[in-house]
Amino acid sequence: MLRIIPTYGIIAGLIVGIPMNLMMILQKDHLPISYAELIGYTTMLIALSAVFVAVKRYRDVDLGGVIKFWPAFGLGLGISFVASVLYVVAWEISLAVTHTDFIGGYAKAVIAEAKAKGESAAKIAKLTSDMAQLKAQYANPLYRLPETFNEIFPVGVLVSLISAGLLCNSRFLPARRA
Repeated sequence: MLRIIPTYGIIAGLIVGIPMNLMMILQKDHLPISYAELIGYTTMLIALSAVFVAVKRYRDVDLGGVIKFWPAFGLGLGISFVASVLYVVAWEISLAVTHTDFIGGYAKAVIAEAKAKGESAAKIAKLTSDMAQLKAQYANPLYRLPETFNEIFPVGVLVSLISAGLLCNSRFLPARRA
């Protein structure tokens, strides 16, 4: 199991990190927030499908077709942790290479969205203040790194829970007998 975690974690980390780096490097302007989130979380789900594949492989090949919930969940969490660390590294590389003011662009987009919705001047002023505070916090790596980790790791926890719940039933996608 200790070999499976880094192997599948690296695979998942590359699947989520490489497209993110390419998008950051190739895009000239910020995508609308909703599109960026959709693309980002879809890529995370695709990458973290490595959790399901790894747990199934471990159950079928190494354990003879049977796995309990907690070992399956632990395996998924380990893979998710490695993938999340690589996601953070990829994000930091993207920021360093592109010199993008991501959080500044994000803040502008959030404020423009609020104005387009017709929010009150007081609400927009508060939002502007909040975004300025967020920009100051985001400049600190001790804030930015865990915040970036928390973008993907909860998705990994969810995928791990679902995978463990499904695959602890040996009748769900049973191992093929040769």
